[in-house]
Amino acid sequence: MRRPRDSVIVPLIAVDRIEARGWNRWLAGSLPLLAAAVLLTLGGCASMSGSASQSPAGSPETAPGAAPAVLGGNLWTPRMEGRREAVVRAGTGHGVSVVRTTDNQLKLIVPMDAAFEPGRSELKPALRPVLDEVARGLDDPVRVTIVGHTDSASGDAVNGPLSQDRAESVREYLVQHGVRRGRLLVEGRGGRQPVASNATEAGRAANRRIEIFLSQPAS
Repeated sequence: MRRPRDSVIVPLIAVDRIEARGWNRWLAGSLPLLAAAVLLTLGGCASMSGSASQSPAGSPETAPGAAPAVLGGNLWTPRMEGRREAVVRAGTGHGVSVVRTTDNQLKLIVPMDAAFEPGRSELKPALRPVLDEVARGLDDPVRVTIVGHTDSASGDAVNGPLSQDRAESVREYLVQHGVRRGRLLVEGRGGRQPVASNATEAGRAANRRIEIFLSQPAS
C-alpha cells in the first residue's frame, strides 16, 4: 500500500505577508493616478463655481462687445447700462431709486418731495442733475415715459391735474435740454396707483413720486 504524500502546509502568516507585499506594490503604482483624478475633479468644480459667480441669477449683464439683451421687446445696451450708472451717481443723496425692470426698461423713481414743493409743479434745482443725465446724448430710438403720482390726501379732482402738471414739468425740462418732444410720453395718474398705505405719513410720502421710464424697442 502506497504511503500518502505529505501535504505542503504554508503558514498563514506567510500568506498574509505575500498578500500585503502585493497590495503595497499595487497601491504604490495606483496612487499617482488617483491623485491626478482627484485634482481634475476639484478643478472642474472650481471652474463651474467661478463661472456661476460672475453672472448672478436675476442680474443679466451685457458684456462689452456682446449682442444687446432683449427682454419684453426692449433692448438693454452697454449705453443704457452706462446711463443707468450715471443717473445713480447723479441721484445719490436725493432719494432717487434707479432700477432695470424685468422688461429691460431703465426706471427712475423720484420722490415728489425731492422734486417739487407741496402743491406746486415747478421743479426744484436739486433734481436737475438727475434729469441732465437722462437727457445727455440720448440715443434716437430711446423713448421716455414720465408718470406723475400723488397720495390720496386731496382727492382726484386736485391730485389728477397736479400729477399731470408735474410730469409735464419734467418733460419740458428734458425738451429744453435736447430731447425731442415726440419721444416723450406724459401721464398723470393722481393717487390711483399707490405703492404704500396712505394711512401713514411715510406711506403717503412714498406714493408722492415721479416715475421715468427709458426704453429702446428691439424693432
